[in-house]
Amino acid sequence: MKKYILLIIATLSIFSSFAQIKNQNKFDVDTATKMVWTHANFGYHIPFGSGYLGSTFGNNYNIGTGLILKNKQNWTFDLYFNYMFGSDVLLADTAVLGSMVNSNGDIMDENGLKATIYLEGRYWTTGFGIGKIIPVDKWKNSGIWIKTNFGIFGHKIFFTDPDNSVPQLDKDSYRKGYDQSSLGFSSSQFIGYLFMQKKRILSFYTGIELTEIWSKPIRSYNFMLGPSDLLPIRFSGMIALKVGWIIPLFEDKKVIHFYKN
Repeated sequence: MKKYILLIIATLSIFSSFAQIKNQNKFDVDTATKMVWTHANFGYHIPFGSGYLGSTFGNNYNIGTGLILKNKQNWTFDLYFNYMFGSDVLLADTAVLGSMVNSNGDIMDENGLKATIYLEGRYWTTGFGIGKIIPVDKWKNSGIWIKTNFGIFGHKIFFTDPDNSVPQLDKDSYRKGYDQSSLGFSSSQFIGYLFMQKKRILSFYTGIELTEIWSKPIRSYNFMLGPSDLLPIRFSGMIALKVGWIIPLFEDKKVIHFYKN
């Protein structure tokens, strides 16, 4: 009986050794494939330039999403939407609200009391882009991601009147005359790294994005700037650090395995 037990143990040990050798010789190969994914991104933007946006707003945050198609040659084609918020208004209150600000720098409400008004920037952009992923190792769907986007860009001053006590800033009356709402063409360039390996759901990207904006106010009349049709198109820019999480929707091929001889 002991002989049979020893024989079984020896046989199992041999099979276990062969299995370990086989697993040691196995390696993954990720071929570039056709894929579709959506994504959620977060960014921190720093405006610059003398245009309507660059001279009006401070740094801001961005949240965005989109739909991206990647082909087998690692070209990417995407539709995107981004919303930006949280920016301070750099202009003096008198440059935005004009005669509403008295000689003491205060804004008075309908009862003759000092009102508390908050001014922030609000922006949105939507468009399409094209890019290229350049692999740097065996993971052929990962690599340096370079892309450019083209779209439209809107921005305005957002007013918060907690007590709703300033008639000139009533949403249904004069507020649109002060918000300096603007619209224009934008383009952007992104360079970063896209990480995508066996567990696709853990994929992400990060990088630097530079955005150029050519905009002008779109209200028929702005109380501080005058008639919009007389105002020129002006240039502003933003530079941003962006991070995004990729959510795979479709892939026509998965990671494959090879065995070394």
